[in-house]
Amino acid sequence: MKCPYCGHGEDKVIDSRPTDEGTAIRRRRECLKCSRRFTTYEKIETIPIMVIKKDKRREPFKREKILNGLMRACEKRPVSITQLESIADEIESYLYNSTQKEITSREIGEMVMAKLKEIDEVAYVRFASVYRQFTDLNIFMRELRKILDEKK
Repeated sequence: MKCPYCGHGEDKVIDSRPTDEGTAIRRRRECLKCSRRFTTYEKIETIPIMVIKKDKRREPFKREKILNGLMRACEKRPVSITQLESIADEIESYLYNSTQKEITSREIGEMVMAKLKEIDEVAYVRFASVYRQFTDLNIFMRELRKILDEKK
């Protein structure tokens, strides 16, 4: 850490304490050359996860988008908001714990569908029909047949 007054590169930490929000550590330092004191803040650096859209645009990951899609798919279904938040939390946690900092919207959609399939098949089909953009009844029926075959 360079002294903001004289530019010397060595100092000593006099005091350290967390900030009020608990998101950073405030450190009082003293320059070993000019003896002047200054304050620094240390916080965790987070690198945003970027989502690559179908049209190749990139935008920051937003958990709210997953939750909104889940709520639409589960409208009038016996699925609690707690379950939906849990799915969004699991996906978000997976993304932040992975080493990738970019992911396609397709991969996120597949994760959402896999989770929905476990808790409510109707919600799964609703989500899939919008996500996969079913264009005709035959595609829709194929998806339903897959679900029925898996149940057998």
